[in-house]
Amino acid sequence: MSLGDGDGAGRQDEPRQPDAVSWDVAQRIAEWVARRSPVPAPYRPDLLQADVADVTAEAEALVEAATGLRSPGGPTRAEVTDRAGWVAANIAGFRRLVGPHLDRLSPHRAGERFGLDPRVTRSLTAASRAATGAQMGTILGWLSTRVLGQYDLPMVDDAPDEHDVVYFVGPNIVALEREHGFDPHQFRLWLALHEVTHRYQFTAVPWMRQYFVSLVDSGLASLGPDPSRWAEALRRLTEDVLAGRNPLREHGALGLVATPEQLEDLRQIQALMSLLEGHGDVTMGRAGADVVPSAPEFAAVLRRRRNQARGPVRLLQQLVGLEAKLRQYEEGARFVTAVEASGGPELFRRVWTGPEWLPSLGELRDPDRWIARVGPAAAR
Repeated sequence: MSLGDGDGAGRQDEPRQPDAVSWDVAQRIAEWVARRSPVPAPYRPDLLQADVADVTAEAEALVEAATGLRSPGGPTRAEVTDRAGWVAANIAGFRRLVGPHLDRLSPHRAGERFGLDPRVTRSLTAASRAATGAQMGTILGWLSTRVLGQYDLPMVDDAPDEHDVVYFVGPNIVALEREHGFDPHQFRLWLALHEVTHRYQFTAVPWMRQYFVSLVDSGLASLGPDPSRWAEALRRLTEDVLAGRNPLREHGALGLVATPEQLEDLRQIQALMSLLEGHGDVTMGRAGADVVPSAPEFAAVLRRRRNQARGPVRLLQQLVGLEAKLRQYEEGARFVTAVEASGGPELFRRVWTGPEWLPSLGELRDPDRWIARVGPAAAR
């Protein structure tokens, strides 16, 4: 799929309108930001590719044994990428899934709605597309210097071969290994265990992918250029600050402008992601217990790395919701541990039965509520 600065989709007999985001600007800005972080030398991605292919195959057998999940999609495809490649993959995903929803917010649509002079609308649209692309590129460029691995979930049904792959961001992995003296094989296997677990969650549980996509679509479907939302966001921001609460803590900047309905969708997404991330962490520790003896050291270093952010970097983490994501690991792991302590792995495995068996955000934070709802007495 081309990442060029193409026009938005439309019927052949209608004028094609520009996307709300200048995706090529996003890519260029992200690559510029990423280049400010040096690549370790020497760096051999070909050797790293061979190693991650081996540890990914090893991780599959360990994850299957630890979780009981079996993926029908064949062996996991593992690919080493650089920072620009990681950015390109994520821009492609954003463009396919979120792009059509963002297009409703473009000045072009607003200009048509309010009858603005087409020349004014074109100028506003061009400026808005470039600014949005630059903002997205800045965030993705910064993230590309920190992310180590990622499972690329097939979000749409067309071109599935472009997705369902585990990415290893080579420069970041090698730099961290050298900085802290990590054993490369152990560290790469440890990372592969987490990402392979995510792949199994979405491919071995038949309803999971479509359910996740439906939550995202539902959360974005009601986006629109409604000025009242910004006034409500300012009111909510002021109330939180005056009450001593962090207004970005739960959902980042998106939570400030979301409607009550969208906030509920965000809570469902947060509960699901917390469950999946926590399960990934628990599985990572359990599956790697005998083969990754340095796992506690790896986890401690990454925890310190996450918590060391200060100043503008800390604010950026909050704006993009990264701090909320980091809490997902802890909250989800506590839920998995509490449920298994109560009813063993069999009780926890009920979460894979169907969406109605998933914990709400409140249940995830108070596992006893979920256990009471779906425990042995509630089983059918």
